[in-house]
Amino acid sequence: MGCGRVGSTLALSLESQGHDVAVIDTNRAAFRRLGGSFEGKRVNGLGFDRDTLVEAGIENAYAFAAVSNGDNSNILAARVARETYGVEHVVARIYDPGRAEIYQRLGIPTVGTVRWTSDQMLRRLLPQGSVPEHTDPSGHVVIADVPVNPAWIGRRISELESTSGARVAYVTRLGEGMIPGADTVYQDGDLVHLVTTAKALTTVERTLDQTPPVH
Repeated sequence: MGCGRVGSTLALSLESQGHDVAVIDTNRAAFRRLGGSFEGKRVNGLGFDRDTLVEAGIENAYAFAAVSNGDNSNILAARVARETYGVEHVVARIYDPGRAEIYQRLGIPTVGTVRWTSDQMLRRLLPQGSVPEHTDPSGHVVIADVPVNPAWIGRRISELESTSGARVAYVTRLGEGMIPGADTVYQDGDLVHLVTTAKALTTVERTLDQTPPVH
């Protein structure tokens, strides 16, 4: 359950290992992260709704991972999978570490979101703020998946770089990574992975959250 960055990566990895996979998400657009080669089920709905779970094949499932962006939804879905359908291997992603011990008592293994540095912790508390996918050993340079205002659709990636002052390391398009060229245009559904300094990340995010300048 959950077709964000974690869920889509997990689904593609499991399928590549030969497993049959079903992915549940309330947002149909999220399935774009899976790309065109994904052969598993894409089920639109709530991951703790029984009809949705049955459509996804929960009655024959070996394992269930709840990795949406909501702690309550994740633990509820995990409990339904375990207690109603008897799925033995269940795990829930938890953002609030204070809840993890409580959920462990319910018999649901949890995986917390890792926070490597105090800088990243602060960034999570701000209205803007992506957690870097990679930080160099010095902590100075980061690669982060940064949200981009939809008004950028149709504009060149090179314009995005010049406006933000950051470099685009790569773009994930329809589940496939690509290195943009000089004429590559930002498309709806693209995930932009930027290289910048840790200090500048919040500023870069705020810049790209705004509409692009008019030429």
